Amino acid sequence: MHEILDLLPHRYPFLLIDRILEADSEHFRVLKNVTFNEPYFSGHFPGHPVMPGVLIIEAMAQATVASLATRPDFDPGSLAYLAGIDGARFIKPVTPGDAIIFEGRLRYRRGLGKSEISALVDGEEVARASLTFVVRSR
Repeated sequence: MHEILDLLPHRYPFLLIDRILEADSEHFRVLKNVTFNEPYFSGHFPGHPVMPGVLIIEAMAQATVASLATRPDFDPGSLAYLAGIDGARFIKPVTPGDAIIFEGRLRYRRGLGKSEISALVDGEEVARASLTFVVRSR
């Protein structure tokens, strides 16, 4: 967790990833443990808690940027901003108790990043998207 806090500017309640499992210049795997104590579950949906799709996308973005920030060609004084979401699909609901593994492929060059990312629960794809980022100095 401390590694993630060093890589991302996000903090509770908006830090949505727990651990980088693998990251190299092109591929990454990141873990998110979904717990019933997440603040959004009190209203989405009472009696049938489901992780909002927009927060799955945000967690995908955080997983991508945390992985990007581990690269030697990423300036640690920079911020990455989500610039585009393409082909987002939500296949199955994510609920408390699930452990999401975000697996992705990353391309980055000269301040522009793109990832193809899938969210998996128990090895089964629950969501996927293509994300685009721009990186700017703070």
